Amino acid sequence: MGAVRPVYLLDVNVLIALFDPGHLHHDRAHDWFASTGVRGWATCPVTENGFVRVLANPAYPGRRTPVADAADRLRRFTAADSHVFWPGTPSLLNPGAIRAGKLTGHREITEAWLLALAVENSGALATFDESIRRAAVVGAEDRHIALISG
Repeated sequence: MGAVRPVYLLDVNVLIALFDPGHLHHDRAHDWFASTGVRGWATCPVTENGFVRVLANPAYPGRRTPVADAADRLRRFTAADSHVFWPGTPSLLNPGAIRAGKLTGHREITEAWLLALAVENSGALATFDESIRRAAVVGAEDRHIALISG
């Protein structure tokens, strides 16, 4: 019997890289997704809303995408059989999930929350971010982070 493959929670940057051919990590994201992520992947309210927010931002490089168009593109992508939606219950206020004292800045909060969600669902956070603080998330191990590197 083979090993159980984790479901990968795609962070916002990975989602955007998959959709934006001009993104620095577009090819890297596609290579990783085709070889690994496509077997089982997840989104959550934070990543879905973040994806739409970034693409709809007039300051985002390239063509501005209307909110409805960005949401529709993501809706079609998440219709794949290999996709699961994780509603998300970890709380920064719950020391049984996230050790807030281990976070040193505001830019670490979302990544810690996403990692906690991956741990809660026995999955892995797929990210380009090499600086995620595992120590901030109760139960987080190396297997809970899938670093997409070049």
